[in-house]
Amino acid sequence: MGSPTVLLAGCAALPRGDGDEDVLLAALADLGCTADWVVWGEPRAREADLVILRATWDYDSRRDEFLDWCESVPRLRNDAAVARWNTDKTYLLDMQARGVAIVPTVLAEPGEQVEWPDTEFVIKPTVGAGSRGAQRFPAGTTRHADEHLAALHARGTGALIQPYQSTVDRHGETAVVFIAGELSHTYVKGPLLVPGSWLDSSGLFATETLMPVEASPEVLRFADKALDVAADVLSMDRAEFLYARVDVVRSDAGEPLLLELELTEPSLGFAFGGRQAADRLAKAAREIALS
Repeated sequence: MGSPTVLLAGCAALPRGDGDEDVLLAALADLGCTADWVVWGEPRAREADLVILRATWDYDSRRDEFLDWCESVPRLRNDAAVARWNTDKTYLLDMQARGVAIVPTVLAEPGEQVEWPDTEFVIKPTVGAGSRGAQRFPAGTTRHADEHLAALHARGTGALIQPYQSTVDRHGETAVVFIAGELSHTYVKGPLLVPGSWLDSSGLFATETLMPVEASPEVLRFADKALDVAADVLSMDRAEFLYARVDVVRSDAGEPLLLELELTEPSLGFAFGGRQAADRLAKAAREIALS
């Protein structure tokens, strides 16, 4: 059957990712794949049997160029249609319209003003990666919020305004990882938007505190529904998502809420899924590469 070539796509600042995929490269090699990294934008990706979007974390400043490159790669996962939908966070409103409970969200397109919540709140760009451009504001902080919103609008991006979910301070965000549509593993991410938080040395993503967690059946059912809804929005079978990460938080009343649905370039937390998770993804990738 030959040795399929599988490339993991990174970016110029992280051409070989952040280390999370080292175990995936080993798993692909053990299955007989020729596995390596490629910087997104490079034309040689078009010749690979499969390209997997992984650490493409600078796309937000060149989204049109990134999506054009995705369209040019014939064997890409997740594919260009998924990337086009998922790299604009207004996808959350699509999810809400189909019955998925999300963190309450107001969209402010460039030029639009909003009434600030009377509670602590977060402003984040509609196109952004690694929590860059996202800021948390105390209740009543209007001048700095106005300035931040204006700065995002000046970059040509809209913004989402969301009340900060205080439960994150106590319980974090639960990341539910699926591979080829099936539950793989879960872990928890501590609060990011806190005083003293900073970007890693690449400048591309905020450093995170990650811990293993056994997600509750309620959270798992919620994440499972979210993935089904995303597949319906995109007219896909959920198994066509090579990977997905559903980030779930709790409301003050304890109800699960969708914070993010990561289908383009999420960290998958192989440190918590281990070699079994890497093997699952490698097997699914090899099947696609040989198809």
